[in-house]
Amino acid sequence: MTRILSALSEISDSYDAVLCDLWGCLHDGVHVFPAAVAALRQFRAKGGKVLLLTNAPRPKPLVAEQLDMLGAPRDCWDDIVTSGDSAQAALMAGAVGRKVYHMGPEKDLTFFTELPDGMEPGAIDLVPLAEADGIACTGLVDDDTETPEDYRAQLLLAKTKGLKLLCANPDIVVDKGDKRIFCAGALAALYTEMGGESLYFGKPHPPIYDLARRRLAAMGRIPDDRVLAIGDGPGTDMAGALGEDLDFLFITGGLAAEQTGTAGQNGQPDPARLRTYLTGQKASPTYAMGGLR
Repeated sequence: MTRILSALSEISDSYDAVLCDLWGCLHDGVHVFPAAVAALRQFRAKGGKVLLLTNAPRPKPLVAEQLDMLGAPRDCWDDIVTSGDSAQAALMAGAVGRKVYHMGPEKDLTFFTELPDGMEPGAIDLVPLAEADGIACTGLVDDDTETPEDYRAQLLLAKTKGLKLLCANPDIVVDKGDKRIFCAGALAALYTEMGGESLYFGKPHPPIYDLARRRLAAMGRIPDDRVLAIGDGPGTDMAGALGEDLDFLFITGGLAAEQTGTAGQNGQPDPARLRTYLTGQKASPTYAMGGLR
């Protein structure tokens, strides 16, 4: 049975590391959550390691810069692993070919240029869709106004050409402030529904967890039973953690706030509604909490 917590500190002695989601747990894309910052700082002060695990399609350095701009202090985390990090490796290895169409906003072009050591820029040529061997999807060009349906014609052409779509962010939606917006995962899901082939590298899929474990190993040996995953996405964070056999803290005040009866980040889930929701999800996370604190 899922245990509802009042604070991370209630269970922190049982874990040496946390894999913490960003959007919905540490910030909402506009504001940082002070209580979450305090909880992660406290965990680190007791010797725990905090690895931020995000489906952002951008590489680690740019996510760190974004956190700086939002006001998240660097002393609340040790390292960052992004979906972009794991997807970059597959892209440069030729997972969707060498001539690639970028489906996403201009701000995400760093996905192709900001490469970790050992990856050579220039291995991929960005070309129009008509000339492409494959697609790298980082999101919608304008997620404030567009929906996946706006991309149906492009995706139909891609399917006709037999192109694979590399999805750099498996999230379907996130809440940006008080507005829910679509992510690259929604485009990949539509492409799959249309009969195309989508490749995923972020949560809940194994590649990002393999990379996270390697990053944790660089900090010292930490067995899986001493690692706690934290997140608000049922289809990404929760499915990924449970699939990897990791203990999971479900933040109910994020994407599932309405379904679980959680009144924002400072509220707590209604126990009956939480049980009903988790039954529908066919999931049993180890813990639940309205907002990380």
